[in-house]
Parts: sequence; C-alpha cells; structure tokens
Amino acid sequence: MRTSRKGSVEMPAFMRQLVKETEKRVSSFFKGGRGGAAEGEQPADGEREEVIPSPYLDRPVLDKLTEEGCARWGLTYALGSMQGWRAHMEDFHNCVPQLGGELADWSFFAVFDGHAGSTVAQYCSQHLLGQILATGGMGPEDDPERVKGAITEGFLQTDKHLHSVARREGWERGGTTVVAALISPYYIYFANCGDSRAMLCRSSQVCFSTEDHKPYCPLEKERIESAGGSVSIQRINGSLAVSRALGDFSYKGAENRTPTEQMVSPEPEVCVVERSPADEFLVLACDGVWDTISNEDLCAFIHNRLSVCTDLRDVCTQVIDLCLYKGSLDNISIILLCFPGAPQLSAEALHQEAELEDLLESKVAGV
Repeated sequence: MRTSRKGSVEMPAFMRQLVKETEKRVSSFFKGGRGGAAEGEQPADGEREEVIPSPYLDRPVLDKLTEEGCARWGLTYALGSMQGWRAHMEDFHNCVPQLGGELADWSFFAVFDGHAGSTVAQYCSQHLLGQILATGGMGPEDDPERVKGAITEGFLQTDKHLHSVARREGWERGGTTVVAALISPYYIYFANCGDSRAMLCRSSQVCFSTEDHKPYCPLEKERIESAGGSVSIQRINGSLAVSRALGDFSYKGAENRTPTEQMVSPEPEVCVVERSPADEFLVLACDGVWDTISNEDLCAFIHNRLSVCTDLRDVCTQVIDLCLYKGSLDNISIILLCFPGAPQLSAEALHQEAELEDLLESKVAGV
C-alpha cells in the first residue's frame, strides 16, 4: 500500500510560533543583501552592478510532499520533503517497499540530494535501482559480499550512463549525493555517496550511521589532491562541498585515473548490518536535516514522537519543522522506516503530550 499527499500539515501551536519567528530572523538576514548594495543605496554614476540571483527565497516554501506505505513483511514507512528557503527544490527519492519476484521480501529506499540543479538527482532516482538489479548480484541466497558488489557496480554504471547522457545533451554541471538502504530478510545494506546520511536506531539507541564524505576528510583530501585538485574553505577547489557524488563531471576529468580516483568519486561506501528483533526505525535524510541535528538527538526525538503519533507522515513533517526552526536553509527530505519493533503509542506519553500542549498554547497566547 502506498499513499501520498501534498500540502501543509497541521502542526502544534508552539511549532507554528517557532516557524514564524524563524521566518522573521532569516528574512531580516537576507534583506538588502541580494543585489550587492544595501537597501536604498544607489550605485555610482556609470557603474552597473551585476545582480547575482540568490539561492535563497525571501520566505520559505512550507508546503510538504508526504508519502506512506508498507511491505508485507511488517515494514511501514513515510516520506516528508519540503523546498524550504532554497530557490529550487533539488531533492528526489525512491520508496520501493517490495522489489518483486524472488526479491519480494526485499525493500529499497533512497534520498537523492541534488546540487547545481535537479537534473542529475532526478535521473539517478529513475535509474539507480535498475542498474543495481541489472548486476545480478542479488538473490534468495543473500550473500553480503555479492550484494555489496552489486550496489557498488550499480552506482558506477549509473554514473557512466549519466555521463553519456550529459555529453549527448550538452550539460556538464550538477550532481547529487545519494544515501540508500536495501533491506533483505537478514541484512540491511547501507550505501552512502556524499553527505546525506542513514541512521539505524535499535533498543532506543543509535546502532549505526553512515559517514559523510567531505573534502577535508583525510582519505578524501588525499584522493582530491592526487587527482590535481585542492581543498580550500573545506571545499574542492573552493567550490564543491562534497567529495563523492554522482554527476559533477567537471571534477572527473583527470587523465589516467579510474572513476573512483577522480576528485569527486561516484563510489559509494557500502556497509552491512545484520537485522535484529530490537531494530526500531531507520532514517534516510539529506544534509538539510543533519546540518541542524545530531544522530542522537534525532533518534530521541523520533522515539518520543512515535509514542504519541501513529501517522508516520506527521512524524516526518515534525522533523522537518524542527530542522527549519533550528536554522536549516536547505531543501529538507527524510524517509522514516519503522520495523515491527518500533515504539508503540503510550497512554502515559499521550497524557504528558496533552499537558505540554495546553501549557504551550497558553504561553503562545500570552506572547
């Protein structure tokens, strides 16, 4: 079962107030700084200042796209995404709760965080899973080494085909980070390429999380410099803030080097975690989430929300609103996957939530 909805989701009164205050603060920050001259200031005679379009809006786009569904083996999931303060929405996603055929008990989910346009993220969201499946490395035997190899090869083939399309259609700019989870009856396979992130919570604690690929990380920096690049202001050649991505072909032109030895590598870091009855939930999200909240804090927040809310879409939208209040200026996308062991509604937690809501309603009314 899969359903989706688009639009603003009702949020608690205190969250509405926090979002309103955040809008005022960020709007004030950007006001007057978009054309190079302060508001009311005129350029000198004969000078014409180039106006560079801002990547940010005067007000955030708060409409949210949400989706929910389930798999026959007991997994439930929801997606939430929002454009936010960014001038364009560049995030895409995959939610495939059942792969079908002999892989009917396998699931695949991914978040694609595009940069310098949405073209690459959209293309990869349409082709990555197909390239992974085409390797033939996945089957009922569920061999972790074969599956890991299939995932890596799928990423590399996606990037190769993407490059052919880019040359044919005459565009070289743009790329996307990817974080994905492939869930089999026995294992969870995590694949990360860039600075989106996956996190698994087990027994109320963070059990596993992927590592971000940033240019200043020692091994990433070594590869970048070996390919003729540099790292300054924590970016490749002072520009790109991630060191692994699909696309970004202007950073992949070093001669006599394989695709995985370029300044920007399309190779994912693939990790395997054996499933456990204690698994509660798994989160896939772009850096618009992780730039504002730690793994531990998000684990605790979602654990709390699941004890008072049965609609996973609402939990996702509450995470998005929290990140917006905490200062995220990026697109925000999150996929929440709940296993059979996820927290259930708690009468005590519901009572405490109602008391807190009443208190905050009275505080907000008095502002």
